[in-house]
Amino acid sequence: MNSPIIITKNLNLYYGETKAINNCNFSIIKNKVTAIIGPSGCGKSTLLRSMNRMNDFIDSFRLDGEVLLNGNSIYDDNIDSTELRKNVGMVFQKPNPFPKSIYNNIIWGPQINKFDFDNDELVEESLKSAGLWDEVKSRLNDSALSLSGGQQQRLCIARAIAMKPKVILMDEPCSALDPKSTAIIEMLIKKLRNNYSIVIVTHNMQQAARVSDYTAFLYEGELIEYGDTEQLFRNPDKKQTEDYITGRFG
Repeated sequence: MNSPIIITKNLNLYYGETKAINNCNFSIIKNKVTAIIGPSGCGKSTLLRSMNRMNDFIDSFRLDGEVLLNGNSIYDDNIDSTELRKNVGMVFQKPNPFPKSIYNNIIWGPQINKFDFDNDELVEESLKSAGLWDEVKSRLNDSALSLSGGQQQRLCIARAIAMKPKVILMDEPCSALDPKSTAIIEMLIKKLRNNYSIVIVTHNMQQAARVSDYTAFLYEGELIEYGDTEQLFRNPDKKQTEDYITGRFG
């Protein structure tokens, strides 16, 4: 097993007085795909967003415990959350390209962060990594909003890649897409783990089984089981996990 890149320790997440995640301890392994599964409202997205402090934008949010990135606590007072998000990128459920050209969607983040890069090289490299270059190389000045839904989502992945992150978080990235686009994104996720550590929240258990190396099953804010995906789906340790993946509830 590779070394962990993110570790949660005794992590409790709250919205006001409501506890969303209870005493969560697990590790995200470097250059692997980790899926987080569980029924709606179990805390999947809250846990995911705690890994790059996206929950900070919610006034009622608070936490205790730790989230470590390469051994460093990301919630320490001296951590700049903007800097953190350069290393831990995010792809959302609904594609959210900027109302700019395809080209400018890619270079916008690196430009405002004053990265030293060649624009054309970065655009080509990022779009190739996201499996989109051949489809858009002749229309880079077109609006990103002119792309199909699946292409927009791959553009958002390319935009995240352009920031050279260590980790890419994906919050149900295929839920708004058709089956063909979903298959393309799934192939892309499996390829991207060669260079990035990926965490994907999905409501689709078949998708988790197809794309991930490790799976975490959450239920009502509790991490019920976490381990090798094939093992968890074929022979889970907990009856609750078996009941969920066989469709007895959820």
